[in-house]
Amino acid sequence: MFLKCKSKAKKAKQMPAVEPLQEGEEVADTTGKKWRLVKRLSQSTTELIYEVSQSGSQSSSKESNQILKLGPKDGRIFNEQNFLQRAAKPASVDKWIKQNKMDFLGIPSCVGFGLHADSYRFLIFSNMGEPLQSVTDEDKLLSEKAVLQLACRILNVLQYIHSNEYVHANINAENIYIKQGEKSKVFLAGYYHAFRYCPAGQHVQYREASRTPHEGAIEFISLDTHKGAGPSRRSDLQSLGYCMLCWHTGTLPWSGLANPDQVATQKQRYMDNVPALLSYCFGKKSVSSAFQTYLTAVMALQYSELPDYSALQAGLSAALLQLGGSLEQPITF
Repeated sequence: MFLKCKSKAKKAKQMPAVEPLQEGEEVADTTGKKWRLVKRLSQSTTELIYEVSQSGSQSSSKESNQILKLGPKDGRIFNEQNFLQRAAKPASVDKWIKQNKMDFLGIPSCVGFGLHADSYRFLIFSNMGEPLQSVTDEDKLLSEKAVLQLACRILNVLQYIHSNEYVHANINAENIYIKQGEKSKVFLAGYYHAFRYCPAGQHVQYREASRTPHEGAIEFISLDTHKGAGPSRRSDLQSLGYCMLCWHTGTLPWSGLANPDQVATQKQRYMDNVPALLSYCFGKKSVSSAFQTYLTAVMALQYSELPDYSALQAGLSAALLQLGGSLEQPITF
């Protein structure tokens, strides 16, 4: 079976692409460090991704190169920069890792940012490995074990950003990176749509049409986002559930629908009927009890409710253990 659901699903709102910069060109960040564009890796309607190296660096290893994300000066990339400076400072991430006795947390490390030619804004990240999208583009279904390994790592990141007043609001394979090694490091990147749902500790009120509806990858965004309400913690957890189903079963009830209102109608229909959603996706195959437990919990969350991250994590981890897997093992596709 192949993947009918893909992260490169229709985006509701297309923004004009920025004019690409030439490979070999240099940009200077706010500290004066210069970075040379080595290779253009990808281009979308809103951003360009380059492999870059620090000018004057002696290392020729590709592994030591960084990633540069380039976007229009006043575009979504500005929102991502704000999130990184406010909620993802390296000292805050390190403190969280120590407090929670973790070995790793997949928050991208931003090592530089700046403006270029008065019309571009750029962010520079440490190497995060390969995008999960490159795996799903090959129409591969992921094993339940691989999906649970990914979900556990992403859930850790979500708990961290949620505790820092933000939600991601656009979880999909394009925004997940995997750095293989002795252990697989899973990064959740792409904070263009990050939303401060709890400024100064005060949760925003649920108001439909208070924001542009349908923002993000249509296939995976939450019903809250479809309706133009500010995304909340439940929105991220529900999006992760849709991704898990897609990666493992290859389909969702709304796969192939181009109209975002029709997608939202389907999501509404299945919100209160998780068994029907699972039955559709798994077909004649045995339904995963871990998926059922996770989805039942996150679909029942109220808009401003604090999720029980420990219970969600424990359920996924226990299922992973039953399959003979662990977070210590590398993820295999």
